[in-house]
Amino acid sequence: MTDSNPPRVGLCIDVAQANYGFGDGHPFGSDRFHVFLQEAGRRNLDKRTRPIAARSASRAELEAFHTSAYLDFIVQSSTRGGYLDGGDTPALPGIFEAASQVAGATLNAVAGVMQGDYRRAFVPIAGLHHAGRDHAAGFCVLNDIGVAIEYLRTTYGLKHIAYVDIDAHHGNGVFYSYVSDADLLFADLHEDGRFLYPGTGDAGETGTDSAIGTKLNIPMQPGADDADFQRAWPRVEEYLRKHRPQFILFQCGADSIEGDPITHLRYTPAAHAYAASSLCALADEFCQGRIVGMGGGGYNRRNLALAWSGVVEAFLQS
Repeated sequence: MTDSNPPRVGLCIDVAQANYGFGDGHPFGSDRFHVFLQEAGRRNLDKRTRPIAARSASRAELEAFHTSAYLDFIVQSSTRGGYLDGGDTPALPGIFEAASQVAGATLNAVAGVMQGDYRRAFVPIAGLHHAGRDHAAGFCVLNDIGVAIEYLRTTYGLKHIAYVDIDAHHGNGVFYSYVSDADLLFADLHEDGRFLYPGTGDAGETGTDSAIGTKLNIPMQPGADDADFQRAWPRVEEYLRKHRPQFILFQCGADSIEGDPITHLRYTPAAHAYAASSLCALADEFCQGRIVGMGGGGYNRRNLALAWSGVVEAFLQS
């Protein structure tokens, strides 16, 4: 530990986070980071937390999750333009480097928690949950979550890692990458895939092969509000208590809040704080307090600023 009484929470407000975005007019613009930074400053979160630096994840760290061929494809595509997928994720110059910094920031947050520099950590531009091992999807070039899972396994020897996702969109890139892995715990509340991209995450999708029954998908109906969220949430708590994780990765996308331009849920930021407080209690019970939050989606700028700041405050208070 770097001192005898470290802050309880680490926070990545490194301006390198703003490098990941797809330009003015795109839902995932670089301004998302700056809007959060302004709200975090208004609440003095920068003074109440320990700073986490972004860095570029190494090729070896990325290849622990992604295929080498896919990484080469990103680099090559970013020199000629177009899209990395069917039309959601532009192949902009520098996008590989920017995505590598997202992954590196998440790894730094994870390492800081594991080393005891802080009990919790939050990275706003992170939680890129749609990218698969060999493809981009849904504004996500690299999957920093998968990279972090493999890092926790190989560097720290953890076995039972929990991924909890309350983004409006199903975390399909994580789910299908670990669908047959019984050790990766997966709990996801999302808008029903019959109404929203990526169209996956049915309640019957509980894993395959030896992992059948080890994954939890909870589709929420369009228009679901905080009361609906709180009625569903005990299922997540019960699931985590049953499986006793050693570390929690929390994707708290703000696109599940009412007023997002591309989704239909109606939570308030209180739902995100509620989930964060609950997960902190579970982390204290099973994980030595270890939890890392990642901002994920959210395209109403005010919503994401309020939700993410509320998660950090919940981390501080729990």
